[in-house]
Amino acid sequence: MSRVGIDDNENLESVRATAEGRSTLIATQTECTFAFTTEAGWPAGVVMSYLFTRDRFWLTAAAGRAHVRGAVRDPRVTLVISNAGTTLPGRQMLSVRGTATVHSDEAVKSWFYPEFSRHLAPGDPDAFAILLNSPQRVVIEVEAVRVAVSHDSTKMPGDGRGGYRSR
Repeated sequence: MSRVGIDDNENLESVRATAEGRSTLIATQTECTFAFTTEAGWPAGVVMSYLFTRDRFWLTAAAGRAHVRGAVRDPRVTLVISNAGTTLPGRQMLSVRGTATVHSDEAVKSWFYPEFSRHLAPGDPDAFAILLNSPQRVVIEVEAVRVAVSHDSTKMPGDGRGGYRSR
């Protein structure tokens, strides 16, 4: 019988992140890879800061960027979040498929910029909010459709590096 992380590194279903682990990762991390499709049909991605609130992921960018145009053209996007750069143990990740809505209205910007700034620049959130509030900036709302993939190496012996082997 094969044992995940000991003599089997192929079937990793048992090391998917739990709902609690996914929530902790989302709350702890501040960056994700925002994956979209280009006009030519190629997959592409950019690293972006995010805020998770109101059961949605919220991001911001200048309106003319390729990823904004991609989200307008095809709202199906994927966010990939890992624990890299956080204090969370092991290697954790999740890939969230979602539907993007691009907002340019002041009603969304007025609550988003201050909240996003408090989350990402707690030392001087007002200065960051002022910087963000530029004429061509938009807010991207991503509603999760499903978690496509997740992984938590702490569920594996040796943290997934083969550190334990019974002889």
